[in-house]
Amino acid sequence: MVKDVKDELKDLNLGQKIKNLRQKKGLSLKQVAETANLSEPVLMQIEGEVVAPPVATLLKIAKAMNVNIGYFFQDQDAEKRAIVVPKSERKRVFRRIHEDPSRVGYYYESLAYPKADKHMEPFHVTFEVKEKEDLIFLTHRGEEFIYVLDGQLEFSYENEVYSLGPGDSLYFDSTLPHAFRAVGKKHATAIDVIYASE
Repeated sequence: MVKDVKDELKDLNLGQKIKNLRQKKGLSLKQVAETANLSEPVLMQIEGEVVAPPVATLLKIAKAMNVNIGYFFQDQDAEKRAIVVPKSERKRVFRRIHEDPSRVGYYYESLAYPKADKHMEPFHVTFEVKEKEDLIFLTHRGEEFIYVLDGQLEFSYENEVYSLGPGDSLYFDSTLPHAFRAVGKKHATAIDVIYASE
């Protein structure tokens, strides 16, 4: 049986981890929201596990609280030099930041969450087929690398549109607005590695 999105989010405890860290650091909702360039209601929904943040938003929250994004995926503070994440243990996060379900464009799974203090964040991402007018452009600090595994992926960036298929790769400056969508009749999957610069 497929889990409900809220059940998936509850299992991950992402919102609770964000809230616990914020309180531990003595920061108010307003302080973190302003530093992360988010509205207080959105941050409150994330902490309440009503919605899951996209990677770009999670990066901003992590930076606002001076931690690596991987902090939110760890089960404990184990400092290992090498880690293995079996496919069955990936942590799935649905991108449910918008109220209209048709605007949900992807979900991602963290591929190295047990490793603390990483310089890169690798994800397995599934992109949904959607209309061009439904694209949501995101930005975050750093650089990003995408390797397409399956399906056809369209990348919009700086008034350009690029088509990517299985085996194609892409490297770009993620501080500029960018958006993805699967095109054709099926979802596209890719490995997405994010380097969030200091």
